[in-house]
Amino acid sequence: MKTLIIVDPQNDFMPGGSLSVPNGDEIIPIINELQEKFDLVIASQDWHPAGHASFASSHKGKSEFETIELNGIEQVMWPEHCVQNTEGAEFHKDLKTAKIEAIFRKGTSLEIDSYSAFYDNRHLKSTGLSGYLKEKNAEDLYFCGLAAEICVHFTAIDAIKEGFKATIIEDATRALNAADFGKAKAELKGLGGKVITSSTIEN
Repeated sequence: MKTLIIVDPQNDFMPGGSLSVPNGDEIIPIINELQEKFDLVIASQDWHPAGHASFASSHKGKSEFETIELNGIEQVMWPEHCVQNTEGAEFHKDLKTAKIEAIFRKGTSLEIDSYSAFYDNRHLKSTGLSGYLKEKNAEDLYFCGLAAEICVHFTAIDAIKEGFKATIIEDATRALNAADFGKAKAELKGLGGKVITSSTIEN
């Protein structure tokens, strides 16, 4: 089953949001069109408790975008973003949601960040996405959303590790850092994943 996974199309990642991805809002009309080409549409949602450990504001003397070691792994100090039940955590107002069958929330553990929609960054806690997709007989997964080299990338990498086929739709995502996205694409392809454009997807 051909499945579209929309990663974190949330207000805080859009222009004007607290962790804005350049031109992030440009992907919404593309994603809306894409949904019609898929049998199954799923979304993920960054859903942090207030005071999350990934926020620079949770660590005295730490600056936004600084990197620290947190619970044994590297952690970027992010601006506060996608706090549960805030406007910033909501999906972009123009995103069509009628075809989205399920939403998987991530980053809910106070002490561990979660880039992937499958697991937290230490792979201690599953969101249940893998089991859901296998129950649905979904094998061929396509990824879009924000941000390209972070949450979209880590979700696609985990998909491959879980035994799925993984394809990133490049024009339906945007990166915080273009150079890092270049490296991410090379890693994905090295693991057998693909990077395509939306125009190549057939109905």
